[in-house]
Amino acid sequence: MLNFPAHIYAVPAGVAPSAPLRLRGSELAPLRTPDGRPPTFDAFHSVTFETAYDALTALPRLDAEPDGFFVIAGDAEERRWQLDGHLFDFGERLHRVELHGDCPPETLDAVLACLGWPATPLAFELVLEGIVLDEPSFRSYAAG
Repeated sequence: MLNFPAHIYAVPAGVAPSAPLRLRGSELAPLRTPDGRPPTFDAFHSVTFETAYDALTALPRLDAEPDGFFVIAGDAEERRWQLDGHLFDFGERLHRVELHGDCPPETLDAVLACLGWPATPLAFELVLEGIVLDEPSFRSYAAG
């Protein structure tokens, strides 16, 4: 089961994994700019708000509101799970997706596919920790 709050962005140009740090028992390499700064999220997702919304509403057990709020829930590993999310757009382009809760990896895969993943790389901002991770590092964090 994966557990997290995260904001999901398109990967900004020029960022790369930096020196690793220890978080939740894992060595994770935050994404940084060439000068060592955290990324500025000025890139947009490859899909529009409407495309992502339509793809999400096709997922089983998912309920969505026209303002971009959605929730998906189920049972796995003998426990109930729930993932809440919200799509945010600017100028008719999807800017970020906020996710909170927990879910099995295959549910996260289905939600990320609605954003163009795996063809489009994604950046995961851990707001509470103040770091940004690539998708494999985020999964390691969320499983910890």
